[in-house]
Amino acid sequence: MKAFVAGATGETGRRIVQELIARNIPVIALVRDIDKARGILSPEAELVIGDVLQPESLTAALGDSTVLLVATGAKPSFDPTGPYKVDFEGTKNLVDAAKAKGIEHFVLVSSLCTSKLFHPLNLFWLILLWKKQAEEYIQKSGLTYTIVRPGGLKNEDNSDHIVMQSADTLFDGSIPRQKVAQVAVEALVEADACNKIVEIIAKPEAASKTFGELFANVV
Repeated sequence: MKAFVAGATGETGRRIVQELIARNIPVIALVRDIDKARGILSPEAELVIGDVLQPESLTAALGDSTVLLVATGAKPSFDPTGPYKVDFEGTKNLVDAAKAKGIEHFVLVSSLCTSKLFHPLNLFWLILLWKKQAEEYIQKSGLTYTIVRPGGLKNEDNSDHIVMQSADTLFDGSIPRQKVAQVAVEALVEADACNKIVEIIAKPEAASKTFGELFANVV
């Protein structure tokens, strides 16, 4: 297995890179600024320059990757096209490149509540709507996929246990980014993670379960 990570220097992406390296899975990290990325990512990650909005840069960047993890996301800005470009067009370009390369598993970190049009987050240029469009594009692509929808993201890890449920069943809650990264990487090796949307939050009172149990419980 060789993993390609898009959005590798973001807060969640960098944790995904850490998790992969901790498991001795080789990593190619897609970055726009090599110097910035070197200051953030492990020296064990192979850095390649590219941009999800430049599809021609992706095919070469993918190299000999076999799996692809996406942790990109539009940053809050005054550009109304940001979420459309990054969360939909960028993901669509990655899906197309993955299909062309024969990628074996495509993991997308999305968000809770993508199906709720009237969610407050959609005031940020319809970000959840575009994430949902990207999810549907992946589902129709023919690729083996796992779509991970986390609740509110926390930078600090904690000892809470992961709660994992089926699509459109969790609507609030939060989760540390480290746990999101663990779920994204575990999805690559758990047979029950294939072709599923999983929603995740973390709660101190939740029962402790293995990743196999968590994924098996999602329909």
